[in-house]
Amino acid sequence: MDHTALLVIDAQNEMFAEDNPVYNKDALLENLKNLIEAARSANVPVIFVQHNDRALVAGNHDWQIHVSLQPLSGEAVIQKTTPDSFHKTGLQDALNAKNIQHLVLAGNQTEYCIDTTCRRAYSLGYKVTLAKDGHGTWDSELLTGKQIIDHHNDVLSSFAELKEAKEIQFS
Repeated sequence: MDHTALLVIDAQNEMFAEDNPVYNKDALLENLKNLIEAARSANVPVIFVQHNDRALVAGNHDWQIHVSLQPLSGEAVIQKTTPDSFHKTGLQDALNAKNIQHLVLAGNQTEYCIDTTCRRAYSLGYKVTLAKDGHGTWDSELLTGKQIIDHHNDVLSSFAELKEAKEIQFS
């Protein structure tokens, strides 16, 4: 996939904490690891996006990218403060510098950062592929995590091509 990058959004410790993990956390971590390894093997840029807010304070344990998904030296780590990975960040510049035209999205949180970034990428003219089993969230008062993921996969199919993580080929 020429001009493609893997965007790993908010794969931070808080999302996978034992006391309150996202839905299906072990499968999600495995899918994220496999996507990252496949992208790296194909020399496709991997870009990490890291959320910062009152709970996810830069430098604390919950804020750090999960140990099993650590960026390699030279891989971009973009800091954001809103659900939109493009809003007031250096993401657009990082993508332009590598002439990226196609984004593969994965990470957290389905109904916020994945949804918003997917729609924004589409609006900016990127071809978008969403790993439909590569994003996670928690149960809400109204819906289970699985229902939220399934619903957003359906809605986001208007903005992205949906594929299982194992179906995404980077070479």
